[in-house]
Amino acid sequence: MAKQQSFTGMEVWQWRNQALKDALSTDISPVEVDWLLQEITELDRLTLRLESFKNLNHIQTQFSLSELDQLWQRRLQERLPIQYIAGVTPWRKFKLAVSSAVLIPRPETEILIDLAVNAAESKGLQSGHWADLGTGSGAIALGLAEVLTNATIHAVDVSAEALEVAKTNAESLGFGEQVKFYQGNWWKPLEFLQGQFSGMVSNPPYIPSDTVLTLQPEVVKHEPHLALDGGVDGLDYIRHLIAVAPDYLRPGGMWLIEMMAGQAETVRELLEKNGNYSDISIHADLAGIERFAIAYVNM
Repeated sequence: MAKQQSFTGMEVWQWRNQALKDALSTDISPVEVDWLLQEITELDRLTLRLESFKNLNHIQTQFSLSELDQLWQRRLQERLPIQYIAGVTPWRKFKLAVSSAVLIPRPETEILIDLAVNAAESKGLQSGHWADLGTGSGAIALGLAEVLTNATIHAVDVSAEALEVAKTNAESLGFGEQVKFYQGNWWKPLEFLQGQFSGMVSNPPYIPSDTVLTLQPEVVKHEPHLALDGGVDGLDYIRHLIAVAPDYLRPGGMWLIEMMAGQAETVRELLEKNGNYSDISIHADLAGIERFAIAYVNM
């Protein structure tokens, strides 16, 4: 990425007009054009909408015009996600750094944090050790840290590249002390805290292998398949988390995951058959899709 560059207002106006036309002709939302410009320049939404920037002599940005155009063409032709171009995405109250090493955090995953907090408050689990397994960009760990101010959050990911992104986000948002990061598979790096966790939250890979390649091109071509592919039926990692978590959660500790539409009843059955969980509940996202499962380790 280039150092700070400077455009004239007229240059930005001309680029924006062409980008808007290109977006409309390739089924990309034109809203993305102004969102990108807001992220990479000092221009705000109103200034862009009124086009009052046209007469400015200098508009600072991190890209040259040719670099910006090359990236925009990749958005149009290769379906490169706009968040990867800007290098950031909004999530809850945060602006998170993202790269192709991590999944782009989705709005529905924000509900995991609300569910975790409500459960923690009702069960007295607000403090102690919490785990975010498969942390990716660190979104869940940071969301937990913000609301569970007396807890230590332990964030695990198998990808070193993903952990670098997560650590950057933790430092920039002021959670560098409260959130600890570990490279490894699921619970494995946390063996030294077995039986001590108040809660576990995870958004594991849950898409069936043969479904991954049918997802929208932004996902298939650019987001890490390691974070998407959950095996033949999509439940490989959820089964593992169900089997192993009772060794790590304290009695009464909370188990919370995100899953795919259509998996809820199977996940409920797996939790029931395991025998170590009680108070199992399924929760819907804002679209009414049963997307989250909560259970508690038997006392």
